[in-house]
Amino acid sequence: MGKARYKTLVDAIAAEIKEGRLLPGARLPTHREFAAREGLALVTATRVFAELEAMGLVSGEVGRGTFVRDISLPSGHGIDQQDLVAAGTVDLNFNYPSLPGQTDMLRIALRQLASSGDLEAALRYQPHSGRPIERAAVARHLACRGLTVEGSDVLIVNGAQHGLTVAVMALLKPGDVVAVDALTYPGFKVLADVHRLELVPVPISATGPDLDALASLCVKRRVRAVYAMPTMHNPMGWVLDLQWRERLVEIARKHGLVIIEDAAYAFLADNPPPPLAALAPETTVYVSGLSKSVATGLRFGFASAPRKWMPAMERTVRATTWNAPAVMTAIACGWIDDGTVARLEEEKRQDATLRQAIAAKILSGLSLVRHPSSYFLWLPLEPEVRADLVAMALMRQGISVSTSEPFATSSHSTQAIRLALGSVDIPKLRQALQSVKQVVISHRDL
Repeated sequence: MGKARYKTLVDAIAAEIKEGRLLPGARLPTHREFAAREGLALVTATRVFAELEAMGLVSGEVGRGTFVRDISLPSGHGIDQQDLVAAGTVDLNFNYPSLPGQTDMLRIALRQLASSGDLEAALRYQPHSGRPIERAAVARHLACRGLTVEGSDVLIVNGAQHGLTVAVMALLKPGDVVAVDALTYPGFKVLADVHRLELVPVPISATGPDLDALASLCVKRRVRAVYAMPTMHNPMGWVLDLQWRERLVEIARKHGLVIIEDAAYAFLADNPPPPLAALAPETTVYVSGLSKSVATGLRFGFASAPRKWMPAMERTVRATTWNAPAVMTAIACGWIDDGTVARLEEEKRQDATLRQAIAAKILSGLSLVRHPSSYFLWLPLEPEVRADLVAMALMRQGISVSTSEPFATSSHSTQAIRLALGSVDIPKLRQALQSVKQVVISHRDL
């Protein structure tokens, strides 16, 4: 078949979807049925479906088939679409938890900074990795998270996302294979795409990523790194046990893997097992920040890495931001030293626990994957329920949720929605969760 016929078929099906002649949720023929109907080779039929999926018009599901997406819901709706959350919308997409009094805390901190004798230093360039006194403060903070390091092993960055970027740019190169969970943090997917890394999904079970599958992958492929969230996994909420962590370290050492440990939500776990960086300090980059524990606007993060990697990471900071912002760094380290960060983390653990209890009660009867002190939960849908249709129905009620699509690293995402619980007040959260339950049940009954 010539290219013109192939394109004609893609355009024809796309037009049917856009004009509403193929409705959201409609199941398309199998690849074989479509090939037989149109007189195509199977490989060509598969190519037609792949292009429709790349256009965001359909989605394929393993074992179920290919379905028409609701195109009024943006492709990738959820974590990648923060700017689409309109004013007045109840936001269950993004977590930016804030406690009463935090605005006054910032006012006080700014006044203290203004009256300090070292204010002029904030107007000058800083050392690329941060000033020694500030790196030492972060090292003391990390000790409370079970990671004992020297200040010289710490790099101050502009938030955890920048920390991940620094690790990737300094230690990996385009084309490198990175093992990731089949459901993972969307920000790392974006980062991998920009830096042209090949992400290979590791299957997950009800209790965590399948390390046997990771070990097999390392035998078959030349895997360079593994990206992991062992403490308060996003979006699944797992806090993986010591045995799992030790096995991952064993695999990493055997195959020479760089471990990138994302601990952005780790503060929410009470007394978790040691970080991977404590178990394998010679091969792990530990990345976190204060966006979730203090405030998302406070672009202050940190990375701890083996000393042999620090020069390359410092050069990357220089190439991307030159240095961390002096004013934000001074405020953040002041709050670390005076106990403010520790207090906020404890208060937010309590707040998240309350919100999870509310969610568990309201959503009782539905399948939930969650941690009792997490700011998010995963709601798998029954096989006949489509996540994009549920998300669009909720959007019409002024409630924004994420589908599984932004988190999926395989070509076929599961039908589920992820609910962020930390960004709205308790009364609005109760109302929104009741609406979520009603919409899910109504779609299930249909």
